[in-house]
Amino acid sequence: MEGPVVKGESFKEIIIMEHTHFKTVDDLARFANIAVGGKTTGVYWANGVVFIYYPLPTSTEIAAKALIEEKKVFWAFVSYALMPQYRPIIETKERIMVPVIDMTTSPLFQKVAQWLKDQP
Repeated sequence: MEGPVVKGESFKEIIIMEHTHFKTVDDLARFANIAVGGKTTGVYWANGVVFIYYPLPTSTEIAAKALIEEKKVFWAFVSYALMPQYRPIIETKERIMVPVIDMTTSPLFQKVAQWLKDQP
């Protein structure tokens, strides 16, 4: 019986159009909370960096073409802070609770985190 072929292909490139470094993890948590209108949101952690990203919608023809033909993905905005040790929740003094998702198993997120750490 012939079935579908399943393949795993990584992105070849992530283009980060804008990035903002917050001095503290709490500042990032406050920003993430405000950015989603006060709803609960999570952030990602890898390689000593905690971050949140906003992809450029692939509904635009250019972004969709780049994704399909060139394996490129565009992140419009990334906000991040250094957090050497993983913690499952960031809790600010205002009692904002932000879940942290450990992405250490993702080579892609590891590379993004390293790139962010290398920014001046």
